[in-house]
Amino acid sequence: MQTQKLSFKHYLIIGSMLFGMFFGAGNLIFPIHLGQLAGAHWLTAGVGFLLTGTLLPLLGIIAISVTRSSGIYELARPIGKRYATIFMVLTCATLGPLFATPRTATTPFQIGIASHVSASQAPLFLLIYSLIFFAITYWASRKPTKIIDTIGKLLNPAFLILLAIIFGIAFTHPLGSAHATATTAAYQSDAFLNGFLQGYNTMDALAALLFGIAVVTTIRSLGQHDANDIAKTAAKSSLLSITLEAAIYLGLIWLGATSLTHFKISTDGGIAFSQIANAFMGVPGAIILAIMATLTCLTTSVGLASSFSEALHAKFPKISYLAWNRLACGASFLIANIGLDAIIAWSTPMLMFLYPLAITLIILSIASPLFQKDPIVYRWTTALTLIPAAFDALGAAPAVITRQGWAQWLLAFDAKYLPMAKLGMDWVVPALIGLMIGLSWYAIRRFILGRQLKGDQA
Repeated sequence: MQTQKLSFKHYLIIGSMLFGMFFGAGNLIFPIHLGQLAGAHWLTAGVGFLLTGTLLPLLGIIAISVTRSSGIYELARPIGKRYATIFMVLTCATLGPLFATPRTATTPFQIGIASHVSASQAPLFLLIYSLIFFAITYWASRKPTKIIDTIGKLLNPAFLILLAIIFGIAFTHPLGSAHATATTAAYQSDAFLNGFLQGYNTMDALAALLFGIAVVTTIRSLGQHDANDIAKTAAKSSLLSITLEAAIYLGLIWLGATSLTHFKISTDGGIAFSQIANAFMGVPGAIILAIMATLTCLTTSVGLASSFSEALHAKFPKISYLAWNRLACGASFLIANIGLDAIIAWSTPMLMFLYPLAITLIILSIASPLFQKDPIVYRWTTALTLIPAAFDALGAAPAVITRQGWAQWLLAFDAKYLPMAKLGMDWVVPALIGLMIGLSWYAIRRFILGRQLKGDQA
C-alpha cells in the first residue's frame, strides 16, 4: 500500500496530540512540589526528574516503534502471554479508572476550586465538578479518530497561552532566588535520585506504552502505512512534544523553589501552585490557574480514556470500545470523589512496582535487535526485577500496611541484602544480573547452534 509523506505541520499536530496526552494532572503538581523540596538543589533534582518524566516516555514511544508493536501487550509478549496480559491490565488500570484518570479531575479541583469553598462544601462541589469533567471526557473520547482534533487543535493552544502568562510574570517578577532557598534533608545528598523517583508520579513512561496505540492509529489516518515510516514519524513527533514538556518541567521546578521565599513547603504542588498564582495576580490568577489546570487535565483524561478502551477492547474484543470507555469514565468519576490525597497515597505503591518493570521492558525492547528479541533475555531480566520491585511497592505503601509485622520483616530483609534499597532503587542490581544471565545464555546457545551448523555442513 502506498504511503504518504508527511509535512512538518503533520509532525506538529501529532506532537501536539502527544503533549496533550502526556501533560496532565501530575505534570503540574509534582514538579512544583519537587522544587519546594529540593530548594537550592532544584536543578540537580530537576535533571533526575527529566530522566523519568521526559526521556523515559520518549524511549517508550521509540520502543514501540523499534519493535513495531501495536501496544503494550505485544511489547511485553516475549516475556510470556500471561505476563503480558497481567502487565497490560495492571498498567491500564493504573492509568485508567484506578489512579491516573481520576487524578485528572481531582487535581484541577484541588488547585483551582477547593481553596475557595469551605471544607464542608468541598465534597459537593467535587461531585458536581467531576461529573461535568468526566461527561466531557466521555463525549470527546467516544471516537478515537477524533482525538487529534479534540486535543491537538483546540485544547493545547489554550493551555500553552495560559501557562505562558504564569511563566511570563514569574520570570519578570520572581518571588525570590532559587539558589538561596533551603533544601530538605532528603535532597541535600540525594537530590538526583529523589528527583528520578518523583518522576514516577507523572506516570508518563507507563502512558507512553499505552499511548502507542493512539499514535499508530493517528499516523495511519494521515496516510502512512509502511511500518518503518510509522516508526520514524512516531519518534520525531514524540521528540517535539517531550522537548516542550522538559522546558515546562524545569520552569515549574524553578517556580517551586523560588516560592519558598514567601511560602512554607505545601503538602502537594496543587496548593503551592494556587498560592503562587494568587501572589502574582490575586483572584484573576486563581481563575487563570483553574482554567489552565482544567484544560490540561482534560486533554490527558481524554487520551487516557481512549487508550484504556482501545487497549482492552483489542485484547478482549467481545466487550466493545464504548463499553470499556463507559467503564473508564464511570469508575474514574466514582474514585475521583475519594479525594486527591487518597489517590496519590494508594497510587505510589503501584508505581513503585510497575516502573522498574516498565523501565527494563523499554530498554530490552530498544536493544532487542541485538539479541534477536530472544525471550530468554526478557525473562531473566524481568524475573530478577519482580521481587525487588515488590519490595519497593511495599515500602511505599500507606502506614496501615507498612506497620504490620510481616511488612517490617520483609523491609528489613530488603534493606540488609539489596543495594540501594533505602533509595527505592534496589531493583537495579538484580535487573543487571538478570540481563547478563540472559545475554550469556543467548550467546552460549548461539555459539552451540553455530557449531552444530558447521558440523552438519562438514
